[in-house]
Amino acid sequence: MNKLILLIIPAFMYAESLKSLLDYATQNSDLVVSKTLTQKAKSSEVESRRSAYFPTIDVGAFYQSLDEKTPMQAGDVYSGFAKASFDIYDGGKKSALLDQSKNEYKASNFDSESTKKSLSLQIVQDFFNIKSLKATLASREEARKSLQEQLTRMKRFFAAKVATNDDVDRLQAAYDTNIYEMESMKFQILSAKKSLELKVGKNIETLDDSKFKEFSKQTKELIDSVKSLMAKKDALVDGAESVDSIYYPQLKIEDTFSVYGYERSDALHPEGVDNQNKLLLSLNMRLFDYGTVAKSKQALMINSQALNTQVSYFKKEQAMRYELALSAIDTSHIKIKSAKSALVAATSAFKTISKKYDAGIVDNVVYLDALSSQTEAKALYETSVNDLEIAYAAYYYYAGKNIEEFLQ
Repeated sequence: MNKLILLIIPAFMYAESLKSLLDYATQNSDLVVSKTLTQKAKSSEVESRRSAYFPTIDVGAFYQSLDEKTPMQAGDVYSGFAKASFDIYDGGKKSALLDQSKNEYKASNFDSESTKKSLSLQIVQDFFNIKSLKATLASREEARKSLQEQLTRMKRFFAAKVATNDDVDRLQAAYDTNIYEMESMKFQILSAKKSLELKVGKNIETLDDSKFKEFSKQTKELIDSVKSLMAKKDALVDGAESVDSIYYPQLKIEDTFSVYGYERSDALHPEGVDNQNKLLLSLNMRLFDYGTVAKSKQALMINSQALNTQVSYFKKEQAMRYELALSAIDTSHIKIKSAKSALVAATSAFKTISKKYDAGIVDNVVYLDALSSQTEAKALYETSVNDLEIAYAAYYYYAGKNIEEFLQ
């Protein structure tokens, strides 16, 4: 008894709830971390665009040494300078680029959230698929025990000359087939478990019996992947405006202060230090470029239209998926009710036929059919219950909600 307790306790200690898996994955999954880093990079780009509004200051220096000085040029010349520049007007380029970066940052935020929610949906599907597979394996294990008992019993009858070799072979074949199906089921569970671990980002021991709260209908919101496309479309429009800014006047002011020093000079070029301050106001405007900029802007606008078409499609797809998820929930309830009735009937029939088989009233063909019906009914019922949980997750996802908020 103590050994049994020692075996059971670790299973409860290490059982992972669905909510804990979702919380861990949305913080530590490689896919999420990648999107988060992209989000940080876009945030830095926004700050960079804001900094472009401020004046720039540059400094520099040089030193020149000639082997032979000349009357007009000193042998050694050194200089240092400081230059301050400010764009008085740039045709709206900085403003457009800042808006573009803001929209790209917004899109990266939506991409990050979309990845989290999509990953959550996949984890929920894997979680309950594993539950279904384990339930099927458990029903196969019960069938294995029943078949083993009957096979042992039939072998005793065969030894006592009251059963034929065909009776033993038929049970043996059913037992071996069930063992094969169990091993196949174990491999499917292992594959699904490894897939779940990859998505979550850590090893998983056992899974608990997590479920969703009682179903509540939600108002549909745009999913984050669609919002991301809309932000990317806006960023392309801003990019087109920044390109078009070159056709507007570019007004810039620069102030440069330079210091020059001379050595090894003669009377025509005296030694000493000269200071020079230069103020430059420049105006630039492009008049003609064979349509280079116009074509670049047109290309960006066409890409924007392409994204807008995608947005329209994915909005329709979300609406369709939302309605299908609602329908799947209704269908799952009906399926559960039907599967429960089938399980009750199959269990009752198997008990009756099992007693008749033990009494020799029915043959092993009838017994095996009844056992198979009960095994399939158990698996179908558990799978139907888990399919309902998956339908809930899909509904909340296509309603634009956070799935984990609806878990018990």
